Amino acid sequence: MSDPVFLRPLTAPDADKGQAVVFGPDRALLLDSGRSLAPWTIAYKTYGTLNAARSNAVLICHALTGDQFVASSHPVTGKPGWWEIMVGPGKPIDTNRLFVISSNVIGGCMGSSGPAETDPATGETYGLSFPLITIRDMVRAQAMLIDHLGIDKLLSVIGGSMGGMQALQWAVSYPERVVSAMPIACAARHSAQNIAFHEVGRQAIMADPDWYGGSYYSRGTQPSKGLAVARMAAHITYLSEPALQRKFGRTLQNKGGISFLFAPDFQVESYLHHQGMSFVDRFDANSYLYITRAMDYFDLAADHGGILAEAFRGAKTRFCIISFSSDWLFPTAENKRVAHAINAAAGNVSFVDIKSDRGHDAFLLDEPEMFATVRGFLNSVAVSEGVA
Repeated sequence: MSDPVFLRPLTAPDADKGQAVVFGPDRALLLDSGRSLAPWTIAYKTYGTLNAARSNAVLICHALTGDQFVASSHPVTGKPGWWEIMVGPGKPIDTNRLFVISSNVIGGCMGSSGPAETDPATGETYGLSFPLITIRDMVRAQAMLIDHLGIDKLLSVIGGSMGGMQALQWAVSYPERVVSAMPIACAARHSAQNIAFHEVGRQAIMADPDWYGGSYYSRGTQPSKGLAVARMAAHITYLSEPALQRKFGRTLQNKGGISFLFAPDFQVESYLHHQGMSFVDRFDANSYLYITRAMDYFDLAADHGGILAEAFRGAKTRFCIISFSSDWLFPTAENKRVAHAINAAAGNVSFVDIKSDRGHDAFLLDEPEMFATVRGFLNSVAVSEGVA
C-alpha cells in the first residue's frame, strides 16, 4: 500500500512558505461539521532541534491573522516573524533548548488547506465550497502533524488570542499528550461582543462588490476595500483607549488644521488606513471569514453540560494562564474564569495578570513580565521532565 502521507516543498508562489505535509485520501481530516477534507495539506515551520528522546517539542499556535512564521521573515511582506521577540536562541522560548513547531491553521492562507487553495476534486479554488471549521478542527489537524513528526507528547502548547484557544483545546482534546499549556490573552468561549465585532468585519467583506459571493479568485480580483475595513475595525479591539490616546491623541496628520473633507485628518485615522491596506497584501478575505467564524463557535464548556470545570476534569496538563489588565477583547476576568475552572477540576494552574496599558496586542510586544513568566514556567516544566 502506498504511503498516505508525504512531504512536499511548497511551489511558487509558495516557495518560501516552509514545509508542508499532504495527507492522502485515506487520512481524511474529519471535521466537527460532519464533513471531511481529503486529501488535505498543513504547512508548518520548525526551529531548534528535536532531542533524541523527542521530549523537548513545543507547539506554538498563532492568532487570527498569524501564520507559521513565528520566528522567521514573512515570505510576502519580508517583515520579521510575528513572535521573534519571544522565540529564538536564548529567548524566553529558547530554541537552543527547545524544538519549536508552528503550523498554519486549517482554513488559513499560507499553505494549509483553506478557501484560497485548490480543491483536488475539481481543480478549482475552493472558495466558499471549503467546509466551515472550528478551533477543534484546527487542533485535530495539528495533532495529525505532530503524529507525522513522530512526537508522542508536547512539552508545551503556547499561544495568544486564538492561539490561546487552541492551547486550551489541545489540553482538553489530548490531555495525555500535553505536559503543559500556556494560554495567553484568551478565553474559554467567544463573547457576544467579540462575535458582534467579527460579524461587522465579515459583512464589510461580503458587501464589497469585488467579493463576488466568495468566487473572486477566478475573476482576478479581491475584496480589498472590505477586507481593509474589517481589519481596521478589528485592530481597534486589539488596542486600549489609553494606548491610542498616548500614541495619537487628536494629533493631525501632517496638516496645519482640519481639512473639512472626509480624507484622514487625524493620525489615528491614517494609522488605521495603513493597517487595513497593508493587511490585504498578505491575507485572504475568505480565510478571514472562515477563521473568525471558527473563533465565534469556540465554547469549551458546550460539550460538558455548560460546566467549564468538567472540560478539565482529570487533566494532567500543567497550566500557566497570562492576561493583561487593559485587554478588553479578552479581559482578565475571562482568563481568570479559566483558571478557576481548572482549580475546580483539581488541576494544576498558575495565573498571572500583567499590568499593561497596551491592550490585547500586549502579548505580541515587549512586556518584560510576560517574558519572565514564560521563561520561568518553561524552565520549570523542562526540569520536571528531565529536558536538559
